Amino acid sequence: MSHSDKDLAAAIETIALQAGAVIMEIYAKDFAVETKADESPVTEADQAAEAVIVAALRLLTPDIPVVAEEEVAAGEAPDVGAGPFWLVDPLDGTREFISRNGDFTVNIALIRDGDPVLGTVHVPAKDETYTAAGPGQVTCRRGAGGQADAISARVPSDEGLVAMVSRSHASPKTDEFLASFAIKERIDAGSSLKFCRLAEGAADLYPRLGRTMEWDTAAGHAVLACAGGSVRHIDGTPLRYGKNGFENPHFVARGQFD
Repeated sequence: MSHSDKDLAAAIETIALQAGAVIMEIYAKDFAVETKADESPVTEADQAAEAVIVAALRLLTPDIPVVAEEEVAAGEAPDVGAGPFWLVDPLDGTREFISRNGDFTVNIALIRDGDPVLGTVHVPAKDETYTAAGPGQVTCRRGAGGQADAISARVPSDEGLVAMVSRSHASPKTDEFLASFAIKERIDAGSSLKFCRLAEGAADLYPRLGRTMEWDTAAGHAVLACAGGSVRHIDGTPLRYGKNGFENPHFVARGQFD
């Protein structure tokens, strides 16, 4: 059975909410923290949320491969070939989860021809959900009341730019990059929330001059692109997906400006 992009977007939003509920159950109690081979932390919430998402996606679209962070860490990376595939980060911002500051997200995106065409970013601790329903559709933000409101990236003010900066991965390279812009405010945030802040017109620029994986960025990228923004390499070429090893180069996310 084929699904329209709109139907897929609605389905993954529901799946992300289900994963978020599992995460919040664990967030409310004591939990163990382990360290993966790449020295990044992982908790039972990462694993439990991913199990919910992966099972639901395989039921929804049996013919579309799922690339999920914890499965890849365990050596289970499917061959995505040239076809579409899902990218899943069940808990982006594990450090934020551990420090209990609320800046963690559930991320699901569909990649088609190298582009994140639709996706959802759910913020369980804040009961916010951002969903891009495909090319030509608006990005919507759904709050605690359940109302879905259209959002869009903004054209920067002449007074200067608002820059989003990674709370856990700030670097001198980022400072050097931002020095070439008229920055009036810097906002620290965790996880893919930074893309969402650009998508809703609360900020203008998010440079990431450090290591990220495709599942870290795909859903936020879809949300921002659908809202009129962009995510590009430092040289200005579009950030693409399905790369060898699923690792991203440095990139810059922007609102509605070049």
